[in-house]
Amino acid sequence: MDGEPGTRSGVQIAPVVLKTLITVVVGTVAYVITNLIDQSQEELWKLAMSIVIGGSALIVQYMVDFEKRLDSVETGQRARTRELHDHFTQLSEAAGLLKELDQAGMSTSDARRLIQSATQVGRQGPEIVRAFARAEIESLASVVTDLTGMTAHWQRDNNEWLIRLTECARRTIDATSSSVDRPFWDTDPAGHYLDAQKQALLGPGVNIRRLFMINAAEEGERDFMDRFMALCQGQRDLGIKVRFMVLSPQRHTAARDIVIFDSALYLEFEPDRQGSNLQTRLDADARRVDGQVRRFNDLWEAATEPSPDPATQPQTR
Repeated sequence: MDGEPGTRSGVQIAPVVLKTLITVVVGTVAYVITNLIDQSQEELWKLAMSIVIGGSALIVQYMVDFEKRLDSVETGQRARTRELHDHFTQLSEAAGLLKELDQAGMSTSDARRLIQSATQVGRQGPEIVRAFARAEIESLASVVTDLTGMTAHWQRDNNEWLIRLTECARRTIDATSSSVDRPFWDTDPAGHYLDAQKQALLGPGVNIRRLFMINAAEEGERDFMDRFMALCQGQRDLGIKVRFMVLSPQRHTAARDIVIFDSALYLEFEPDRQGSNLQTRLDADARRVDGQVRRFNDLWEAATEPSPDPATQPQTR
């Protein structure tokens, strides 16, 4: 291959052979030159000079080759050192993050399990599984990142948040339920929600209050009130404290569905113009949470306890 050292016409020449040939050529040239320079010198001296010059040429070749190899080794060592430095930096950062996670009261074992499982899925799973895993991790990261500002949003009903927060509650769950929320109680997620509340009530000191809000027209319908009182009684049988409030034109109370957990954060279900739950908002800002707690307590004090017979209920004040 033309242009490659140590080759000729596609035949590769060993480096040692090549250096020997160069030395012989240099020695021969030196011998000829010594003959031309001084014809009076003895033949032995001429030969010695040729050997010395040829040997010097060989030594110089090895020195140049050694310098190249040394430079290559140093370059590789620097690259390896940079790789090791980057690797240890990443390990140090990961260890620091896990330490901070532990100091913040979070589970480092769950974080490790998430990373290990995500790595395994990325290596073994089909593309659709990897895409789904990436989407779930991105969703989780987005929610946790939002929580650094004490709020998080979901662009539809999020019953998973509702149930998970119910499982996390340790003291109180205070909830309002308006006409927007009424169809929810006939769905499967409502059953899971009530099951979670039953489990929460088994814990020491957990108190659950639910305030239903109905309008004046609904109060006048006997069939509606029969179904409504059955709903209230069913929840009271579970140990949930239930009251209701009749909304009238004179009482301008916003019919918003809010669930307050441990007086520390709340979920708010914001309806669209058609009255359907569109967005779920989690808020843990202390000032706003305190406002919601005071509002709920005021409404609770003004509300009425249900009785089995709707006819015994007081009329709207």
